[in-house]
Amino acid sequence: MKNKKSISFYILISFLFCLIYILCAIHPLGTEYHFKPEWKIDVTNPSVSSDVPEDVARLPFKLGQTLGYFTPDGKVTNFVTFPLKASVSSSFYTCYSTNNTEAKYYTPDGELAGTVSIPGFPMIDDDRIFVFLPGGSSFIACDGEGKKNWEYGGTVPITAFDSSKEGVVIGFADGNICEFNRSGHLLQRFAPGGSDLPVILGAAVSSNGEYIATVSGQNKQRFVLAKKDGAQTKITAHQFLDSTETTQKLVKFSADDSTVYFSSQNDLGIADVKSGKIAHLKIDGHAISMQETSNTVFILTKKDSEYRVYAVEKFAVLTGSFSFKAQYAFILTHDERLYVGKDSTISCISISKK
Repeated sequence: MKNKKSISFYILISFLFCLIYILCAIHPLGTEYHFKPEWKIDVTNPSVSSDVPEDVARLPFKLGQTLGYFTPDGKVTNFVTFPLKASVSSSFYTCYSTNNTEAKYYTPDGELAGTVSIPGFPMIDDDRIFVFLPGGSSFIACDGEGKKNWEYGGTVPITAFDSSKEGVVIGFADGNICEFNRSGHLLQRFAPGGSDLPVILGAAVSSNGEYIATVSGQNKQRFVLAKKDGAQTKITAHQFLDSTETTQKLVKFSADDSTVYFSSQNDLGIADVKSGKIAHLKIDGHAISMQETSNTVFILTKKDSEYRVYAVEKFAVLTGSFSFKAQYAFILTHDERLYVGKDSTISCISISKK
């Protein structure tokens, strides 16, 4: 009788344990990202569509010695070949040579928008036009008509450059950083320091012009996040990096200025602007481009002839990656879609979370 009671007791305990385990294990299935290929086009010698409505987005591309624009559904609206160099954005494009005395720039539909009559090397960043002057230590910011708005003239080589709607940041070989507003007024000048060789390898300015981020130096390299605090520059976050590469580094703020992404050797750094918290993700190669949708950041890396695209969920969660071999490549995002350019093709991938 005693044995029967003991057996019943253990059966009851086992039943309760199983019941508790099942109840604890029951939880909603987590959502995950789904990447669905939608279309792929060849841009070796594409048919150009001239009947696309004006309100349809024109997305820019540049692959090798070709550039142009395509629509979100895969129609090429403009296609240009160029012999030497070119700069393209969602607003304008221009082609130029190494001994350029002037540069014409065009709208996405190929209409002449203006002429920059300044000898140098033009660069188009969104709707902003700059010309880097021979010697590599000076540049001119142009207005919407291609005329000189303001000029920076210096003697130290410029090694990093970025612009936003509120200003411009430039980094120099001597380790100094300068920030200018849209009118060319110097807002701040400082040196991140902390290294034996202080050269600026990468720099970015937030869209509101409040923050500057840099990667600089050799022995050791250092990431710095800084903001203007009255008449001084205040460093709000910094970190030394295990990197010895002397190549230029990707440094870029997210669209909402909440996060800054920066590249070092086989590593992607991610810094929260408000808290100063810094996280790292291991990557293969060096980061060359960053694009984002509403919830995902895409990083394009290159190592020899292999490119890899990493998908990172904010703040610093790696959700997937894929690789391919190519001579040229780019990534672009628009309306929750990822576009991947590879040599002579462009592919569209839709992104959803289910």
